Amino acid sequence: MKTLLACAMALFALPALAADPLPRATPQSLGFSAERLDRIRTTMEADIARGQLPGAVIAIARRGQLAYYEAFGHIDGARTRPMPRDAIFPIASMTKPLTGVALLTLLEEGKLAIGDPITRVFPTMANRRVAVDGNPDNTVPAARPITLIDLARHSSGITYGARGNTALHRLYPGSSGTSSRQFTPAAFMERLASLPLLHQPGTVWDYSLSIDVLGLVVEQLTEQRLGVAMENRIFRPLGMADTGFLVPPANRARYATALPTDPISGQPQNVDMGLIAPQFECGGGCAVSTAADYVRFAQMLLNGGALDGRRVLSRASVAEMTRDHMHAGIQNNLTNTEGNMVNWGFGLTVAVRREGGSALLGNRGMYSWNGAYGTAMWVDPEEELAVVFMAATPGLLRQYYRRVINALVYSAIGD
Repeated sequence: MKTLLACAMALFALPALAADPLPRATPQSLGFSAERLDRIRTTMEADIARGQLPGAVIAIARRGQLAYYEAFGHIDGARTRPMPRDAIFPIASMTKPLTGVALLTLLEEGKLAIGDPITRVFPTMANRRVAVDGNPDNTVPAARPITLIDLARHSSGITYGARGNTALHRLYPGSSGTSSRQFTPAAFMERLASLPLLHQPGTVWDYSLSIDVLGLVVEQLTEQRLGVAMENRIFRPLGMADTGFLVPPANRARYATALPTDPISGQPQNVDMGLIAPQFECGGGCAVSTAADYVRFAQMLLNGGALDGRRVLSRASVAEMTRDHMHAGIQNNLTNTEGNMVNWGFGLTVAVRREGGSALLGNRGMYSWNGAYGTAMWVDPEEELAVVFMAATPGLLRQYYRRVINALVYSAIGD
């Protein structure tokens, strides 16, 4: 009887709490209202009960300390297992800032300059042509070469095939994830070299495969797989033990999955990024991480490149990464991708808020990028704030939760 009772208790036990990723402080000591922060729990639990999402994990740091770190709901789309705080999520495009930092570590070692032409690393990308009105049969010569800064701020002229309906879009690989499984690194670059650009380099912000190319630049210059280079330069120094490009078998039970169908559209949904080894580790969207790991990464940026005495980047490199690189000559199509980001520009792999109103609360100079499967992050230097939200909502609700979590966090700040 005791054995059966013990087994039953183990079956229904809550998951063990993961260690805090940053020093913990009371919300009040960090300028938050604990009562208002608890609205996050109220909102999440109500939405989970309504079947809007399986669960979520959120980490909020201010002034270098952790004010909030909680898990809600279930880790699985079937809603049978409680969500642990150390759940592993496919972070999709939140991979991009990781790639940006990896690239800047090479800048600091003198291996590249962000103004370098891509041809320095990939000579096959020379002599680019540009499609007129998206017609691959009607092209003109590119006015200048693609540079690394073009790639980092999505002004390269490369595009995502799934983000348009021109004849040229139909020739491009659809996304970072599909590219990583369809192509080897050499075949991926060969495919891009064979296609005209959608825009002249440096003239239009267009969300694209550019950061995947930057990931391969890192591989070429380090002579390592992207995940190994990131492990050496970012993950190990920051103690990001659960971030990478493939979830080890021993950790598969901590992988968060989405509801079987999108609660808005009713369409089936399934994400397995990080469970199947890719042909190449795409810098634009293939990594997995936890809220704990990513809030340490965000805090490192907020600190100017260092955390716990370990420096990943110089303050100058972080400043360059997180300032607005969208000059007046670049057509800003950012809101076509992130509808919430009115009055935002773009830095090196992160969006940067400008002066003026926005659909999101926050301050000029805050920076952010999110993941298509439901994850989000932002850093607000003026508030000394870093926020990471992890959820498996790959469908239509992901934009909604970016606004909701943003509002709930800022409404809890009192001083």
